[in-house]
Amino acid sequence: MRVKLDENLPAELADDLRQLGHEVDSVASEGLTGRPDSTVARAARKARRVLFTLDKGLGDIRRFPPRLYDGIVIFRLSSNGRTNTRHAVLSALSILGSQRQFAGRLFVVTENGLRVRR
Repeated sequence: MRVKLDENLPAELADDLRQLGHEVDSVASEGLTGRPDSTVARAARKARRVLFTLDKGLGDIRRFPPRLYDGIVIFRLSSNGRTNTRHAVLSALSILGSQRQFAGRLFVVTENGLRVRR
């Protein structure tokens, strides 16, 4: 999977995901830290990457219609912290891995499961 990590996710996730065979870049490595959601989403779209984020604003389907993106995955976690977030994202990969197509879909991952919107 081609992934773009938002700045609000632990930087260590990039290496974790690469070790699992994913192609990863990040908002931070591209100098987009602090930029508006629209800029981050546009960069993910241009690079044809699935955007991983904690930012619920990117779940606004009026501003970010899923059909325009190669996938947006929002992690809505009840427990914060680098270690918990990293563990939750890596654990969610097994659930996300069952998805055959990310393009045109918004995924919301919680500790209780996965919701998908188009």
